[in-house]
Order: sequence, then structure tokens, then C-alpha cells
Amino acid sequence: QLVESGGGLVQAGGSLSLSCANPGGTFIDYSVGWFRQAPGKEDEYPEFVAVSSRWDGPTFYSQSVEGRFFAIRDTADKLVNLEMNRLEPEDTAVYYCGISRASVGDFDHVHWKRYSNWGQGTQVTVSS
Repeated sequence: QLVESGGGLVQAGGSLSLSCANPGGTFIDYSVGWFRQAPGKEDEYPEFVAVSSRWDGPTFYSQSVEGRFFAIRDTADKLVNLEMNRLEPEDTAVYYCGISRASVGDFDHVHWKRYSNWGQGTQVTVSS
């Protein structure tokens, strides 16, 4: 099971950095996706945020976060961080990371069911 961390309370316009760690090893052979579940939307599918493809593949973002969020792997491929900038109240959610043994382009990377090993999530709250 993955471990997400780094959430907290921040004012609109601020920044936060989330981390996704794999206690079982590295992310070298995995694409890592970030998803979020906003309050009041627990009966909906988690929303796709970003995916970092394995084997130095591309990174893709949802339209709502592109240009503000950046998914970055550390040099040892043990962490995938989600750098979040210019945060908005609409970004308030529990953020989760999951893994897939496939490269972006070979699977439906925006669908949460294509990933596994979800962690407990980390809460991000953006105040207006």
C-alpha cells in the first residue's frame, strides 16, 4: 500500500507539496497516478489529477490543474511528489496516489480503476 503525505491547510494562491511513497520498493516499473476526492462527492469516482508514466515516459495532467500542478519523481524513483501551486478552494479534497504496471498510452490513465495499491490519502484544504 502506498503512503501519501504533505497535505494541510493553505490559503488560496498558496502552494503545497504532496508525496507518494512506495514502502515496498521503487516506482521504476510503475506509472503513478494522482487522484482526488472532493467533499460531498464521495459517491462519485475519484477525479484524475496527474499521471507520471514509468520508464521516463511523459506526465499528463487534468485540464483543471495543468500549469499549476507538477508531478515529479525523485532521482531514486522512490517518491513521486505533486507540487501544487496557485491553489484554489476548488482544489480542496483528499488526494490519493495509485500505481499501474503499464505505460501511459497503453491504458486508460484517467480512470482510477486502472490503478492499485491506493494509500489512505492526504487531506488538502484551501481556504478562500
